[in-house]
Amino acid sequence: MSTAMRHRNLPQLMLQAREALMTQFRPILNKNGVTEQQWRIIQALLTHGPLEPRQLCELCQISSPSIVGVLLRMKEAGLVDRKRMAGDQRRVRISVTARSRQLGQRMIPAIEKRYAAIEKQVGVQTLKQVYDVLDALLAAVHCAPAKIAETEADPAPVSRRRRSARSQSVR
Repeated sequence: MSTAMRHRNLPQLMLQAREALMTQFRPILNKNGVTEQQWRIIQALLTHGPLEPRQLCELCQISSPSIVGVLLRMKEAGLVDRKRMAGDQRRVRISVTARSRQLGQRMIPAIEKRYAAIEKQVGVQTLKQVYDVLDALLAAVHCAPAKIAETEADPAPVSRRRRSARSQSVR
C-alpha cells in the first residue's frame, strides 16, 4: 500500500541542493587540503573571531562529539589555537593561526569566483530570493519544535500530570 504525501520531502530536497552546491566548492577545498568541516570552522573564526567549541558547533552545524576530533586534528595541523579562558579554566577559546589566515586569503578569492559563477548561472535575483526564503524558513522553524511537541504530544501523559498536580494540591 502506498500513501501519497501532500508535501515533497523538504529535508531531502535541501540535502540535494547542498550536495549540488558543494560540488562547486569541493575542488577548492581539496586543492587547499581542508575538509568541509575544517573550512566551516576557519570561516566562522575568520568572521567572528575566537569562539568556544559550543559556539562553533552551533555556527558550523557540527555535533559536539565530532567537533572534538576535528579541532584536535586542526590544532595538530597548525590551523587553530586553543587557549584556556582566564575566568574559567574549564572553558577554552579557539582562534585561527597565521596559517589559517593565509589559507583564507588564498581560498576566499576562489570561493567568491565560484559564487559569481553561480550568480551568473541562476541570476542575482534568484540567489537573493533563495537567501531570503532560507532565512525566513530558519527563523520560522527555529522555535517550531516546541510548538510541534506541544500539539503532537500524547494527551495521556499530560492528563496524568494534571491529575498528579491536582492530587498533590489536595494534600
